[in-house]
Formats: sequence, C-alpha cells, structure tokens
Amino acid sequence: MDRPGASLPCWLLLAVCWVVTAGTAAGAKVLPPPSNLDYSFIQICTLNWTWNPPENVSSNCDLEYSSDIVIDEIPQDKREWSKSHFRVTDTCLNEEMRFKVRSECKYDNTSKPSRWVETSLLPKGIPGTAAVDLGCVWHNLEYMVCTWRPGENAGSDTNYSLFYWFDGLKNHKKCSNYSMHQGTFGCIFNFSFPKLTNTYPAISILVRDDSEEIRPVCASKNPTTLVKPATPRWVKLSKIDDEIYLEWSESDTFPQNCLFYEVGYHNGDVDSAQIIKVETNYTSIPSVDPNSKYIFKVRAKPKPECYSSKLYSDWSEEKSIGEKTDSTFYFVLIIAIPAIVAVSTIILLVYLKRLKILILPPIPDPREILKRMFGEQNDDSQGCAKDDSVNALDRFIKEEEIHSLILTETPECTNSEKENR
Repeated sequence: MDRPGASLPCWLLLAVCWVVTAGTAAGAKVLPPPSNLDYSFIQICTLNWTWNPPENVSSNCDLEYSSDIVIDEIPQDKREWSKSHFRVTDTCLNEEMRFKVRSECKYDNTSKPSRWVETSLLPKGIPGTAAVDLGCVWHNLEYMVCTWRPGENAGSDTNYSLFYWFDGLKNHKKCSNYSMHQGTFGCIFNFSFPKLTNTYPAISILVRDDSEEIRPVCASKNPTTLVKPATPRWVKLSKIDDEIYLEWSESDTFPQNCLFYEVGYHNGDVDSAQIIKVETNYTSIPSVDPNSKYIFKVRAKPKPECYSSKLYSDWSEEKSIGEKTDSTFYFVLIIAIPAIVAVSTIILLVYLKRLKILILPPIPDPREILKRMFGEQNDDSQGCAKDDSVNALDRFIKEEEIHSLILTETPECTNSEKENR
C-alpha cells in the first residue's frame, strides 16, 4: 500500500521543470524584424514582395521568414515560411491589400519570432466602379470566354478592357473581341497550351478602364478548373435486332483518355430517362423494345485525373431511332375516318342520287304493276269519251255559227235583188 507522501517527489519534479521552462522562456531573445519591406509589379496582377534580412542574428539560428496576406482586413490564411528574401503573390487591386512578414528561428527555443513588419497596397479609383462577377470558361482547350458586369457606380459609358498573362508569355496581351448582352460584358481570346504538357500555369486576368476613376480588378484563375469540352456530334445511330449502337465525335484537342461521357436516353417518357457513363466515344444499349421509339443525347466531361473542372459540355442534339405507336394519332384517326365517311355519304346522296339507284334499284311490286295497267286503261276510255263529247260540242257550235251566218246574209241578198230589179 502506497504511503501518502510517496507521490510528493513527482509533484516536485513537475514544479522544477515548469520553473526551468519559465526561466528559459523569460530569458528568450526576440529576433530583430526584416527591414525595407517593399513591392513591385512583375506582371499584371502579380506582385513581388521583397525585404532585407535582420541584423545581429546568431549563427545558431535557422533563420526563416513567415509571411501572410490580409485583404480588406480579412486574413487570407496563406501563411508561408521561406528562407528567401521575397515572395511572389497575386493581387486584387480593387481592395486594400496588406502584406506582413517576420523573422523566426525554427526549432530554437532560445529566441522568439520578431514583430510583424507590414506594408499596404491601396486601391485606386472610385469605390463601386470595378467590374464584378468576373468569370471565365476555357472552351475545348482552344479559346477562353470571360464575362463580367459593370460596377454599380460605374457610368454607362464605361469602356472596360481585359488583359491576360500567364507564365510563358513575355508580355501580357489585350483581348480585342468584345461583346455586350443584356448588360453583361464579354470577351473571347485564343488560349491554348502544348498538348503534351502536364502542368498548366495560372492565368492572370485584369479588367480595367482607361479612366483613373474606374477601379481595376484582378483575378488569378487555375485554367484546369475552367475547362468545358465541345458538344459531341452524332456519328452513327443504328439498330440491330434488339440492340442499339451509338457513336459520336471525339474531341481532338484533349489528350487521350481525358474525357468521359454521359448518355441519356428514354423511350418517350422523360420521367423514366436513364443516364449511363462510358469511357469511350461509343456504346450500345442491349435488350430494347423493338416496338418502341428511343431518343438519345450525349455530353462530355473532363476526367478529374486530367483536369479539375466540373463543367460538362452542352448536351448534343437529340437523335431518335425506332417507331412507337402514337395513341393520340390513332384516336384522331378513329374519329376522323367515320366523319370523312359520313360527309362523303351525304355528298353522294345529295349530288349522286342516280348512283344510289344504280347500286340499289327498287324491286317492282306486281300488284302495283297490274293496278297501274288497269288504271291507265280506264283513264284512256274516260279520256276518249270526254274527247268525243267535246268534239260534238265543237261541231254543234260551228254549225250554229254557220246557220246564223246564213240567216244573217239572206235578207241582204233579197234587198239587192229587189233594187236590181
């Protein structure tokens, strides 16, 4: 059984260690800071910060410099340690940028880091006039498209210009192919690297106006995050038995095996569309319904082992193959056919009655034939009797007229004869 006083030496040992450590820290020497901190532009948006080493530093000190960046009073958490007397950084130009550096003896407890030495790069121009929402897309490893919007305090006549530079160009270049659409500026310029390269340097983009009142803005872009492949074009779409074969164009600007593809297809129902991923520019869809119509589209995306981009190409135009029964078409057809037949029948009945008689002649009734025969004979006899009576009456009237004429003319003849006598 341990005695209560057995643990006392341990506490004493810890106390002694703490006293020794505190005494050593109290006697640690603070390093002198670097001197003559300054900056200069190497290229657009690229600064070179330089300083002189501190004096009277012990030869036992493994001297290094710790540096950090603060933009608009916000630390950027980009601290670096280096034995060099300079550091190259990007700049934004439209906000205040502070650079600070200090001396440190790595792995040496006998000295403390020096105080921070700082210098600032102040923005120029009126606040709120710098271009905003600057973004770029690298299309098919061939050309870059950058867009931005004018600052809220920029005038309507502000004429922004875009400059770019990357390690490998002797001097920065100015974009010349500008456009504007619905208040958004854009510029297109050729941008490519050798196909065999495995590394891509960052590209610096500067957008500014010739007027000193407009604030410039800088952005550093990793081009591999901006890659967008070209839209695939259909090469072949065929169907053999119950299998559909697809093939599309493959970009010749990308290194081999640096793209994968997504194929989307459905058989008329968009909600049941499926997407499959393939590593090559061709594939096949087995076990398809031979009586269905299938619609296909395809798009490309860079592989993460080649590029850091998350941008897909645009979907290709939709291509279809096969036939599908259209219930709507047949429904309309079922309604249209009887209507057409009915209209045709009416036309035939109205304008072609003779055709109906020729096609469906009436069957004569013998009783009606006999009745008409006897009826016609009676009508003829009655007609003849009527004609005889009429003729007799006419003759009687004519005779009466003749007799009247004779009676009227006889006295005249008598008187004339008497006169002659």
